[in-house]
Parts: sequence; structure tokens; C-alpha cells
Amino acid sequence: MAMTDDKSQRPVDLQAGNLRIRLAESGEEIRTSQKLRYRVFCEEMAATPTVEMAIVEREFDSFDAHCEHLLVFDLGQGPGAGSVVGTYRLMRREASRRRGQFYTSGEYDITKLLDYPGGILELGRSCVDRRYRTGTTMQMLWRGIAEYVLHYDIELMFGCASLPGVDPDELAAALSCLHYHHLAPLALRPRALPERYVAMDRLAPGDFDLSEARAQLPPLIRGYLRLGGLVGDGAVIDHEFGTTDVCIIVKTDRVTEKYYRHYAREEPVKGRKSA
Repeated sequence: MAMTDDKSQRPVDLQAGNLRIRLAESGEEIRTSQKLRYRVFCEEMAATPTVEMAIVEREFDSFDAHCEHLLVFDLGQGPGAGSVVGTYRLMRREASRRRGQFYTSGEYDITKLLDYPGGILELGRSCVDRRYRTGTTMQMLWRGIAEYVLHYDIELMFGCASLPGVDPDELAAALSCLHYHHLAPLALRPRALPERYVAMDRLAPGDFDLSEARAQLPPLIRGYLRLGGLVGDGAVIDHEFGTTDVCIIVKTDRVTEKYYRHYAREEPVKGRKSA
């Protein structure tokens, strides 16, 4: 499994209070993050686990072994994997080549992103334990992503982000808002695969209230938009997860400026200790 072995060269290692963020360094830590994903996606939300997932109570797929797993630990719960309270799955271009594709390629034609000359990073499987869904935990995740982006000179991030539910008409205002106000330029615009394409311009521009539509978007998508995030053409229904997906693209300069340089200037970051 993809993980960091040299603790003196960790791309990410930050601590604020009891919260610590770094990449997974063992199979046990990855399995613990999969247990967290199972609790959030399968038990709280509408994802349907396979029989194998239900037996071990872990949400996993064939991409996990090729990705790096960004983990937030609550050191107040003790050392080791049992204190994982948040996670993000990260895949760079080199890892996608080993796997054969990015996860997003199963829903979108991302040829334009693959042709991008700079470093690219796919984000996915973001989740946080119910007890830790606060701004502090999300800030730690974004600080971790900013550190990772700077370490590997990533210029563009992307991934599938989800709206709850599989009826696009119930999400018409939110999808229309994304289509009319946050559509990526053609040069970077992924398009939902033809057999999965769901039109997002479900309402005319004057037929919905923009502020209300934005309020209907999940917090993660709103967070991407605040960082200048844009969306691809078309949504995709994911019946396995019970969601309607959109493809998000984010240039990393806004992320590094807001979340890395700010904290590097104004906050002392505690050193590189083992969780």
C-alpha cells in the first residue's frame, strides 16, 4: 500500500492542540481510515456496502493500495491508528499510472486534466468522524493538503464531490447554480461520460434563487467554491453511494496562499512526533 516510510521526510506533519495530521504509515492506519469511511458512508449516509465490506466493516476499493491517505489523529485518544478521526484519499499522476487510471475516470472524461502540464492531484473519500465535524478539523485537513501540495509542487486538484440523493430534479437549483456560475473553462472542463451524463442546467437562470441554491450545496462543495473551485460539464448518479456527483477542479494557488502561508507566518507548528 502507498504510504510514507521515512519519518524524517514526511510531506505532512502538523499538530494543533490534540489534533495531528500526517499521511498513513502502516496498513493498520489505512484500515482504520477505511473503518471511518464505513461508519460515515455506509452507516450514516446511503452508501451500499459489498458483502466483503459489511463483514469487516471497512469501506475500500482497488484504488486504496495505490493512494496516499491523509489522516487526522486525536492524540487525546491515545497513540496509534485508533485515534484516526478524519481522512482524505490522495492520488498523484504517478500513482494513477500504476493503477491504470484515476478514480474520477470512471465517471468523467478527464483528458483535459491529464493533459495539464503541471502536477495534478486527485482528492477523494473525504470524511470526518461525527464528533469532530468542526471548523477546526476541516482546517487541519486543508492545512495538510496545502503542505502536501507544496511538497509535491501540485498545481491542480480535482475529484468527484457529492450531493446527497439520486434524483437530479430534487437537486435542480443546486446543480443549476453550479452549471451557470461555476463551470470550468473549456480548456480544463471534464465532461461526464456519455452513458452517465446528467444535465445540470435543469432550471433557467431566473427560475431559482441563487443564495438559496448555494445554501443547499454540501459544506465540502461550498468550501471548494470559496477556493475558486469550478465544476465539469454534467453530473453523474452514483447509486452505490446514493449520491449525485459533480467533478470539482481547484487551482492550488488559492489553497496554499490561504491555508499554508497564513499559518506558517502566524502560528508555531509543533514538531514531527509519532502519533
